[in-house]
Amino acid sequence: MVNELDALHDKLQAIHAVLESLRRENLQLRTQLASSEQQVQAMAQRIEQASNRLETLLQQAHHG
Repeated sequence: MVNELDALHDKLQAIHAVLESLRRENLQLRTQLASSEQQVQAMAQRIEQASNRLETLLQQAHHG
C-alpha cells in the first residue's frame, strides 16, 4: 500500500510539474501574442497612412 501511495505521489508531482510548465508557457505565449497584435496594429496604421498619401498624390497628379 505504501508503494502504491508513493507511486501516486510521484505521478501527482510529475503532473504538477507539467502543469506549472504549461502555465509558464501559456503566459509567455500570451505576452508574445499581445506584442504581435500591437505590431499588426502599428503596421495597419502605417499602411493606412501610406494609402492616404498615395491617394493624395494620385489626386494631385490627376488634377495637375
